[in-house]
Amino acid sequence: MGHHLLPCNPDCSIFTKMDSERKRIDIRKDQNTGCLDHGCGCFVRMGFIRKTACDLWKNFIQIRYSGYPGNHPYIFVTIHTRRHAMKPLDCFDKKNFCPGRRHFLKTAGVAGAGLMGMGITGCAGNKIQTTHISPPLNSGKTDRITIQALPKGAGDPETIQAVQRVAEAATDFSWLSKGDVVFLKTVANSPNLYPATTSPLAIRGMTLLLLGKGAGKVIVGDKSGVMTVYHEKDDQDGSSREVMKTVGHHDAAVNSGASVHYFEEAGYDEYSGFRTVNNSHWKGELILPNILNSVDHVILLPRVSRHMLAGTTLGLKAAVGWLRDDSRLEMHRDAKSFFEKIAEINDTTVLRQKLRLTLSVATKVLSTKGPDEGYVSEPETGLVFASESLLAHDMAALGWLMWNREFETPESELSGLNDPYTWIPSTVNRGFVWHIWGTRQWYNSESYDPVTISSVRTDPVICHAANLWGGLPNLEFEDVNGKLPEKIKGYIARKAIA
Repeated sequence: MGHHLLPCNPDCSIFTKMDSERKRIDIRKDQNTGCLDHGCGCFVRMGFIRKTACDLWKNFIQIRYSGYPGNHPYIFVTIHTRRHAMKPLDCFDKKNFCPGRRHFLKTAGVAGAGLMGMGITGCAGNKIQTTHISPPLNSGKTDRITIQALPKGAGDPETIQAVQRVAEAATDFSWLSKGDVVFLKTVANSPNLYPATTSPLAIRGMTLLLLGKGAGKVIVGDKSGVMTVYHEKDDQDGSSREVMKTVGHHDAAVNSGASVHYFEEAGYDEYSGFRTVNNSHWKGELILPNILNSVDHVILLPRVSRHMLAGTTLGLKAAVGWLRDDSRLEMHRDAKSFFEKIAEINDTTVLRQKLRLTLSVATKVLSTKGPDEGYVSEPETGLVFASESLLAHDMAALGWLMWNREFETPESELSGLNDPYTWIPSTVNRGFVWHIWGTRQWYNSESYDPVTISSVRTDPVICHAANLWGGLPNLEFEDVNGKLPEKIKGYIARKAIA
């Protein structure tokens, strides 16, 4: 059959597909190529199915040809994914088909989509950018980080008590007045259990503590990642409610007396534009949920994890969950300032004014890959820690991630596909843009260099946040129960200044 696309025969402009619910949907043929305009690079021509990365990606489209009933070609399309089912295939023009796209996608899956931006004529996106973030100065301030050590396998009551003790040591709650509304921002990016998402015990502990101290209402919420929940004005796929039920956040909240807020259920227009305090790399306002305007305080409950695109996901990275999906597209597509944009979400005026505490249950750590899966490290001594300073929290969290990577993770888990940030984060990011938002956005997407993260001063997200906020603080450790091993404390302290 060769490698040239031929017009579908007989020539007709409408085909029929069946989605995974067996519902008929009409899709139009691309008038320039004679190929089905259902996106992602799966083509039907003269009864021949050409499969691409969709078959290699874990969420894929499966197509089979079923002959010519009547005068129209008829196909069944079983859709196992969301976004690329109806995206236009912009890499075609009237004369040329990019052979590299087919080659890379058939052999390398989504990673190939990212590689296409590195010099293949006709399909190239923007060239790779050198990531440079100035090392931050020391602010001269001292911020306190409170830590409680827990033995491996500690029970729920012991962990909940640790959450409450660490929180009470980190802040005096003078900011909380009777009747105030507090929003607990969790991390529910995927339907995978802790440590891929926030520990439900953090939600239970903080909800009970806040209500006991006079909070009028505690609201728990997040919006899952676009791989799991995608939200446009007239289109929604997936459900943060279902994700939060699966990972235990919903029950942890409701059973403790909190309510749960799912951003996409409020509606696409229940978001507003928010500006940053300092100049930012964002094109305009960041689109965040309106509920931020109606709550008095925000407490951030992240987890400690590696991230295949950003290197780490701690407190600063957890702020991505606030973004509406059009802002998430800008962050991933305009990626030469990817790290800076992550930090700058936390510099929006509303978050600077309302964030009171950041607390992590880190008895388990996702030490490779991330953010949704990877090696789960469960050391003999686990940690729960908190700080009123988001920077201080992340400085300690990074040290704890580094500890788990160095001492608790097999060497075989720290390279190759087990830990893609070390070699192809930009490639994976461009493939991610293609997979979620289609070929046009992939074509316009930017690349970035990975930054080797070995300490606080080499973490680009922490460093940029520190540059925005006056420099890195000194850390003052408070061992809440007197059981924090000195070797762990010393390691975290060294990583904070290295």
